[in-house]
Amino acid sequence: MVGRWVRKPAVSQVLTHYLTLHNYPPWTAFYLRASQVEDDHKRRSHYNFPVSEIANYHVLRTKAFPLIKFHCSKRPYQDLRTEDRFFGLLKVSNLGIPCLVYGVAGLLWARHRELINVRGQQVELLFWYPEDKGSPH
Repeated sequence: MVGRWVRKPAVSQVLTHYLTLHNYPPWTAFYLRASQVEDDHKRRSHYNFPVSEIANYHVLRTKAFPLIKFHCSKRPYQDLRTEDRFFGLLKVSNLGIPCLVYGVAGLLWARHRELINVRGQQVELLFWYPEDKGSPH
């Protein structure tokens, strides 16, 4: 829309929509363009993400400039605070250099893309390869 400011969908909305759309897959891994979303999961690296009463996901998240990488595994709730702090410390101690490399790799190696509509906006998810949505591995 010209002349109107449109708020980007939040990462939590994108995750919820994608996981629900694909009927709560056992796992998934993809990148989002950081410029397409509001990152309401900033400073989080490993955490629980309840999608509904049906499913909880353990999410590994890395800001991989200019992307954000997500790996989601359907698992019961677990206290992940120690792992979250550890991964955050690792990123800081490495000055974020591996995260930048991971982002460049995502741009170069993403061969599959999916568009989803979240709150009336198209969001592009990038994958290294097409996933078998029901596969446990």
